[in-house]
Amino acid sequence: MSTQPDLPDSIALFPLPGALLLPRARLPLHIFEPRYLAMLEDCMKTRERLIGLIQPRAVPGGEAARLHAIGCAGRLTAFSETEDGRYMITLTGMSRFRLLSEVEGFAPYRRGQISWDGFERDRGPAERDPGLDRPAFLDLLSRYFTAVDLSTDWSSLKEAEDELLINALSMLCPFPPEERQALLEAPSLQTRRETLVTLMEFALRGRSSATPGERMQ
Repeated sequence: MSTQPDLPDSIALFPLPGALLLPRARLPLHIFEPRYLAMLEDCMKTRERLIGLIQPRAVPGGEAARLHAIGCAGRLTAFSETEDGRYMITLTGMSRFRLLSEVEGFAPYRRGQISWDGFERDRGPAERDPGLDRPAFLDLLSRYFTAVDLSTDWSSLKEAEDELLINALSMLCPFPPEERQALLEAPSLQTRRETLVTLMEFALRGRSSATPGERMQ
């Protein structure tokens, strides 16, 4: 049960492989499947306008995908409709949640009974990372971006607040789904930054040990 009266105990679930939403960050999404169009229409009728972004676990045989235990609820903060009935939306991360069980019902999309307990920090002020060595972090980031052929506005990164910097990069970097889940589940901003550093260093070591032909693939 929710410990705060303004947080619902059940929300719509949007299983999206590889997607990552973090508290106070924004994620643009393109909605076009009929079941998720219905989810969006139902979401807009509620006071909270929350959608639970959660990653599915890979399962064989085409059965309904099991879901990870932890996701992040995003508040619908922007949307526009295309001429053919699709939506471009923005979710703003509100808080992580723990999935307790799925709710049976007649909706074409999945819903979950959830708990917000343990994620009170998500609903407070922006976090700081006192252990962040920004020059060393940006140097590693530069080498990683070069290796994976990404570009960015470096002047903006140098001036960004700790949380915006770390969370935006966690969402941007092209890590596999399980590694993105580890970034989501990091208990603090400092832990998330440490996880991010480890993932970038691991990726760089992997690329440096690959043969020239493997790196070109």
